[in-house]
Amino acid sequence: MTMDTVKIPTLDQLRDTARSLGFSMGDAELAAHLECLQPGFAAYNIVDRLPDDIPPVRYPRMPGQRPSAEENRYGAWYVKTRIEGAPSGKLKGKTVAVKDNVCVAGVPMTNGASTLEGYVPDLDATVVQRILDAGGTIVGKSVCEYFCFSGGSHTSSTGPVHNPHRHGYSAGGSSSGSGALVAAGEVPMALGGDQGGSIRMPASFCGIYGMKPTHGLVPYTGIMPIELTLDHTGPMTATVEDNALMLEVLAGPDGLDPRQYGAPIVAYRDSLGRGAQGLRIGVVQEGFGHGQSLEASDAVVREAADRLRGLGATVETVSIPMHLLGPAIWLPIAAEGATVQMMAGNGFGFNWQGQYIVSLLDAHAGWRSRADELSDTLKNTMLLGHTMTTRHRGRYYAKAQNLVRTLRRAYDDVLAKYDLLLMPTLPMTATKLPAANAPVAEIIQRAFEILPNTAPFDCTHHPAMSIPCGMVDGLPVGLMLVGRMLDEATIYRAAAAFERGVDWKSIRG
Repeated sequence: MTMDTVKIPTLDQLRDTARSLGFSMGDAELAAHLECLQPGFAAYNIVDRLPDDIPPVRYPRMPGQRPSAEENRYGAWYVKTRIEGAPSGKLKGKTVAVKDNVCVAGVPMTNGASTLEGYVPDLDATVVQRILDAGGTIVGKSVCEYFCFSGGSHTSSTGPVHNPHRHGYSAGGSSSGSGALVAAGEVPMALGGDQGGSIRMPASFCGIYGMKPTHGLVPYTGIMPIELTLDHTGPMTATVEDNALMLEVLAGPDGLDPRQYGAPIVAYRDSLGRGAQGLRIGVVQEGFGHGQSLEASDAVVREAADRLRGLGATVETVSIPMHLLGPAIWLPIAAEGATVQMMAGNGFGFNWQGQYIVSLLDAHAGWRSRADELSDTLKNTMLLGHTMTTRHRGRYYAKAQNLVRTLRRAYDDVLAKYDLLLMPTLPMTATKLPAANAPVAEIIQRAFEILPNTAPFDCTHHPAMSIPCGMVDGLPVGLMLVGRMLDEATIYRAAAAFERGVDWKSIRG
């Protein structure tokens, strides 16, 4: 006889539920409701017994192992494994690291969090399936920040990720391991994720190419969500060509992700040889001179813009005053949205159709009994998000989402006259990693001080790419190119022209 998993509550349990909802009910009324709920609980038990609908796992693999310290010089690998893809395809011969918020069936995943330790996914994310179908070889999971809530590389439960250019300095986050492994030459390409800049920030600090595609171009299916309107995933690579190649493999609808809008698949590599001649590029003056900006880093980006002019592009200064308000508009969406969806909603929340990962939802739900283990950056975000949703009913999340349209129009008005926008990816080069016992204020500062230029484009959904453009005191500087919706090809065109025409390490501040 099959035992029911969903148990009918006692009258006392139902009374507690009623009180938590603000209902005042006597015993007779509660008993009547309990009787009427019997068919409902029976339906839940039917759902419980039905097999789940998840994609099949098609390529054999082993779970892999945690690397030794000698094999993990930068602290960037979480697990090393080897999953061979199809015998042929666009990525044949390429090895790929996968950010540890992305599900790879049979391979452990923590999303940088001690509270998720021991979880093993039962499906492959769509992006993983596409890499393997294209002949790529997945060689491991790269460390990411604690539930991806840091622009620095100091919050993962496995320890800090070091910048390959200077040990003891940040590799950027939250795709910290992916950035470090590509920069160190251990893999030519990696998967990253971006909700506030988490592809572009480590790309900038580490001196590699990181593309945040247009929202929805690449399916997020099988990746632990933070907030549906901010979630992006994309390629992090050592060259522009590999970046374009990887995006060709990753892009396109999968029928399982409500973030997708049926965008066409483009042969991005076709744009790489077209050069910069004729491109119109607007240098956004509000992207420079932030309070935390490093003057030498800003100067390197301006020099790189001049080099693009020398390659034949029209490069002019433009003003978008609303860019300075972008981080403030982004913050309620990130803080309240993540608190409600990623944490209170056990990662997946409600009110959307697509591929839910029930095993991950169950594993993540245990964070409540171990909340003290969460990173200070996540605690700080949740304190803000929960305060605002409980005291202000979510009105600021709602208003911020409305204001995103105004912010998007501000960029689009300029992009109607220019092919691309240009600004520093980050206001500074890599900073020193905080000590393990650093004060909370320092931990939070180093996590969030670098996102004023990156975060706005996560909520407006424009494609944006960080390209290495120079060095300051031996550390890379990133230049960010922003394009029209679904016009990643033009970004790649400019990036390839710069890569081919300029020795970026020769530009020094």
